[in-house]
Amino acid sequence: MTIKENVMVVEETVLVSADVLRNFVRDVFVKLGVPADDAYISADVLVKADLRGIESHGVGRLSRYVDRIRTGLIEPVARISVVRETPSSILLDGGNGLGQVVSYQAMQRCIKKAKGAGTGWVAVRNSNHFGIAGYYAMMTLEHNMLGLCFTNSRPLAVPTYGRESIIGTNPISFAAPCNKEKPFVLDMATTVVPIGKIEVAQRKSIPLPLGWAVDNTGTPTTDPNKVLKGGGILPLGGRAEFSGYKGYGLSVMIDILCAVLTGANYLSLIERPVDGKATSSNIGHFFGAISIDGFRNLDEFTETMDNLIGMLKNSAKEEGETRIFVAGEREFEKEEEHLTSGIPLYKKTFLNLKKIGDSVGIALSI
Repeated sequence: MTIKENVMVVEETVLVSADVLRNFVRDVFVKLGVPADDAYISADVLVKADLRGIESHGVGRLSRYVDRIRTGLIEPVARISVVRETPSSILLDGGNGLGQVVSYQAMQRCIKKAKGAGTGWVAVRNSNHFGIAGYYAMMTLEHNMLGLCFTNSRPLAVPTYGRESIIGTNPISFAAPCNKEKPFVLDMATTVVPIGKIEVAQRKSIPLPLGWAVDNTGTPTTDPNKVLKGGGILPLGGRAEFSGYKGYGLSVMIDILCAVLTGANYLSLIERPVDGKATSSNIGHFFGAISIDGFRNLDEFTETMDNLIGMLKNSAKEEGETRIFVAGEREFEKEEEHLTSGIPLYKKTFLNLKKIGDSVGIALSI
């Protein structure tokens, strides 16, 4: 084990403090022409994923953003504009900037609308991947509101009975405040797993659990390489006999909210090459903020939330189990742990970050 300053290496894992990691990612974005405030937001979203134990959407994704900025597929300066607006809703054009930047602004506008109208809804087109959906849903918590977040994504999953990756992992997030309990934060893909978990398995050279994905013939596979080279992830639930059509339906619902409603791309239109060349994503997002006091006294709501969560956690447990979790609870505990001990990065991820840093003149070293 080696310890130097804010970084500690343990076997194949590198522990890095959240502040060091956030500053590094921010500085990389700045070097690529992203304004400092936007760079910080984008870095914070990525680091928050790693803090919460969502490795699939953390700084391991940085290379994808870097590559797309360098090749002109993402604009470093997001020129965000209002397309339509009503007292409770807005449609934004993200200017093909970083998804984190427009999404942060979109949820801020949702919250402002909800303070005046009771609810606020902001849809976004012409955007890019935005990190973890939970980040934006949780923005409402400090305002004692309910938060909703949806996004579509590039085609990575097969529809029920299909073998072509035509639907996205299209995540959903919902956040609700509590009194004494941790907030309820649901953050989930509408596929069995997000693509990041397939990528993590590939980086670590480990097999997938059977039931996560299929190869290019539609046959279930445990090989992440076969999934990433012509296969696809299964919808939430898995194959049809395990009700995968429900996840399939949810994914399409999100495409309707995020793309059909906004004018963004959908299904396999996202990142479809033109004349053999890569194209911008034109991803769509949909955000909502709901003021609780428009329906019920806040104290009554949060106390009832505590009771609901308590009933779940104190219900009879499966034999051999000592604890029942609710959505977001594990992630809050991981965040507390990682803020103290550092964020564990797989060594290959750490070395890739160093390579990115070296390419722009930013050091990340042990």
